Amino acid sequence: MADGFRVLITDRAWPDSQIEQEILREVGAEVLDAPDAGESTLLDLASGVDAIAACWAQVTLRLLDAAPNCRIVARFGIGLDNIPVDACTQRDIPVTFVPDYCIPEVADHTIALLLSAVRKTAFFHLNTKQGDYQLAAGPPLRRLSGLTLGLVGLGRIARAVVPRARALGLNVVATTPSGEDHGTDCPMMAFEDLLRSSDVVSLHCPLSDETHHMINRTSLDWLQSHAVLINTSRGGLIDHTAAWEALQQDRIGGLALDVFDPEPPDLSDPLFADHRVIATPHAAFLSQESVEELRRRTAHQIADVLSGRMPEHVVNPEICGHLTADGS
Repeated sequence: MADGFRVLITDRAWPDSQIEQEILREVGAEVLDAPDAGESTLLDLASGVDAIAACWAQVTLRLLDAAPNCRIVARFGIGLDNIPVDACTQRDIPVTFVPDYCIPEVADHTIALLLSAVRKTAFFHLNTKQGDYQLAAGPPLRRLSGLTLGLVGLGRIARAVVPRARALGLNVVATTPSGEDHGTDCPMMAFEDLLRSSDVVSLHCPLSDETHHMINRTSLDWLQSHAVLINTSRGGLIDHTAAWEALQQDRIGGLALDVFDPEPPDLSDPLFADHRVIATPHAAFLSQESVEELRRRTAHQIADVLSGRMPEHVVNPEICGHLTADGS
């Protein structure tokens, strides 16, 4: 077994890299923790590394060029919008991710945002904590049962939302590019029709050129004036300037956001002062269990490649002919 490997961790959402170090030590790998995720910092550390592991940091083309010995780029997470997959493939670098590690957490968080937006729990919580113990000042409340939840996308997370929402009495409809219901028995609709007919719309799409700002001035006009828009996917799906304008003009009923563009957002933006906006700090994925699972699986993916084994969840398996099931 080869030794002397170096693994660059560009950034992380947890306090240390002890778990990663323990797993990678078994294949003779040293972990380099970047002090920050700035490109200049990462470039200074990249020379001679055999693997790059990234959470939210951008893996740039310059970073790949600065790490000519890199054997794997591993994403701590589900989305790949910060990883140049095509460029990695051209360089014969496998890219891995963990697409199924936090499904229950994000589905639960989606429902939590829905409940808070519809039942106004965040509004009443803040008012009560500030000494205003009354109902009269509250916005109108809706009964959950019978409302329509429209899911934009039916990936793993959206499919986990479906039974949770139905248990609350919500009617669940969905839209996908293919029109497939993926075994959910959801009535399938065109995107515009879904926005026009839903009381709550929840986004569950990857960020791509096609989905960037899919919620814009045009599509916001399709929403009902009381409709709530939830986003636990990627901030770039929404044109936040257009969404804020629609909210100010009472053309939509509210926003419940766990993701923003950019991140972190400018919290002095007046959007965050509006009681119709519920905001959480990209926390939907988070639980002690999900984070430990993510860290262990990502570290094992790196260890596998450094040992000549085929890891789980390779995005570009066509360039992995040199990897085998047992590393032989």
